[in-house]
Amino acid sequence: MTQFEALLGTDFEGNRTDDVDDVIYGGYDHFEHRDRVPGLVALLGDISAPDRERYLACLALVAWGEPVGYQAIREATRDPRAAPWYDLVMDRKFSVDSSYGKFSEATADSRELAEEKNSSALRLETFRSLIGVADREYFEEKLGDYLEEPVVRACLPDIREVIARGLESIESGVRCRFDLPTQLVDLANSIVSVDEELGVDLIMQILHAAPADRTMIHAVTGVYRATGPAGRSLAEYLALTGNERVRSLLAEKS
Repeated sequence: MTQFEALLGTDFEGNRTDDVDDVIYGGYDHFEHRDRVPGLVALLGDISAPDRERYLACLALVAWGEPVGYQAIREATRDPRAAPWYDLVMDRKFSVDSSYGKFSEATADSRELAEEKNSSALRLETFRSLIGVADREYFEEKLGDYLEEPVVRACLPDIREVIARGLESIESGVRCRFDLPTQLVDLANSIVSVDEELGVDLIMQILHAAPADRTMIHAVTGVYRATGPAGRSLAEYLALTGNERVRSLLAEKS
């Protein structure tokens, strides 16, 4: 049995499995996952190991709220495309790397273990690092919706900054390999529950810069999260400019 098979190819009952996700998420319910952490740290740092194994080791460490995993993501986001696993996990729709979406999901899922392991501050900084590359890297709809309100409040300047950079790219005609406007709207949606006027204002800026059907469909989430006049104004705009699907989603809220 290889090191990888022992760490992530064996469940917590000792059975061999090809379902690595089952092992990673099984760690939430098994204290014994801590026994595998040193081996995963060693595997992550082994430059001779296959990129896939290093990626999955990192994913497990992040999901289990381990500081080494968080730090690896923070370092990777300094030069996202230089990570050893870049382009290993590809999105089918846009044919681009989607590993940072997987890491965002794992960071979100690690909340309880991070609290147990006193690594919540590192978890927050990991989210901050991920937000910082959202104008350049694809998150497969696994960023904006994964930010709980305390994270949004702490990272609000970072979210505003990345949306501003993204808008500048859109308005300058910079070609993006994925649907950047929709990803930015998802981030702006996360703000609505914290600061409705700001969140809606950012959504409107994005829609004016790139009024695509898919982007408008995602903007309906902002309407659902809003409770005040800004949200009603957004709903009116979407009802006037959106397609039948947008109007149908708006009608479901009414």
